[in-house]
Amino acid sequence: MNIIKVKDRKELDRRTPSMPWYIEKFIDYKLPDLSPSSLLEYIRDYDTFLGWLLAEGLAAGPTIRDVTLEELEKLHMDSIDTFKMHLATRPDSSNSRTTISRKLSSLRSLFHYLSQIAEDEQFYPLLKRNVMAKVSIKRTAKPKDTAAKLEGKLLQEQEIDEFIRYINEDYGIEIATNKQALYSYQNNRTRDTTIVSLILNSGLRVSELFNLNVDDLDMKKRLLYVYRKGKNDDTFKTPVYFRQEAIRDLQLYLTQRDSQYKAPKREKALFLAIANGKKEGARMTKRAIQEMVIKYAKRFGKPYLSVHKLRHSFATDYYLRNDLYKTQEQLGHASPETTQIYAHLTDKTMAEAIDRHKEA
Repeated sequence: MNIIKVKDRKELDRRTPSMPWYIEKFIDYKLPDLSPSSLLEYIRDYDTFLGWLLAEGLAAGPTIRDVTLEELEKLHMDSIDTFKMHLATRPDSSNSRTTISRKLSSLRSLFHYLSQIAEDEQFYPLLKRNVMAKVSIKRTAKPKDTAAKLEGKLLQEQEIDEFIRYINEDYGIEIATNKQALYSYQNNRTRDTTIVSLILNSGLRVSELFNLNVDDLDMKKRLLYVYRKGKNDDTFKTPVYFRQEAIRDLQLYLTQRDSQYKAPKREKALFLAIANGKKEGARMTKRAIQEMVIKYAKRFGKPYLSVHKLRHSFATDYYLRNDLYKTQEQLGHASPETTQIYAHLTDKTMAEAIDRHKEA
């Protein structure tokens, strides 16, 4: 099982007993089909909802574990509308439309299970009335809208090579007078260059990159074996191709990995970091990877770049050279509709390329 799922499974096992019995029953029902990470998101969503019911006096409590099925049956649409408003305006952390839709979808899955699938001893549904069946959850973003938001925020054509070269060479020149920053950069330059090069030549997600082990790399076939998002089969890693352009960086990093990061033999992670106060390298965290990319992006003059936008940059470039279904497979999208983002992005890219050709 990949590292993230192991961590989330432990957290899921810890938090589930604090839920009402019927939610525990729902989690057990979904466990064979959904990843621990997805189910943990469900638990967090239910914790928010049940806590709100108690705060509003719509459930007697005293804890969320004590919220009854009868209290769920008595909920009106007005209550659900008020909960949506609460999510959008709560002072501690207002939620985006996408997050609100996801939380409502979590509730709808639970209510559907309780009213249509789960039964009591007399074979009647556990939930006699399902208010969530009346809730319409609109798609929050169409591929065309997402593409419009990404325009101008991705690396295009030669910028991909320029960004990799900037990390490998120019960044060090710019910070030459800052001894502390220069020392850190020189120690990690090869690793950082390799990570960015790999994302921009394969389209990996940050979670997939984080979980990579040395044994997951096949240089001859130019393959990476990764745990794909949404896959609940922890015995199978999906082969993902990377382009020839990443090979030199990978080879150089592999020659330095053990000596530079003093990796213990038990450490299988491909990308390592030495934490403050530590003598041996350990798996580089997702947050460290994300912060590293942002650091270079700001200096490069593209502060909006992130790991995910590097993935989008690869995908747009890849789609220009391939078709929708090859791009979908390379990126690990469950639906071709998600991949259509790049069809909209490349329409403009191709038009701009034709204009530049005419000017030349």
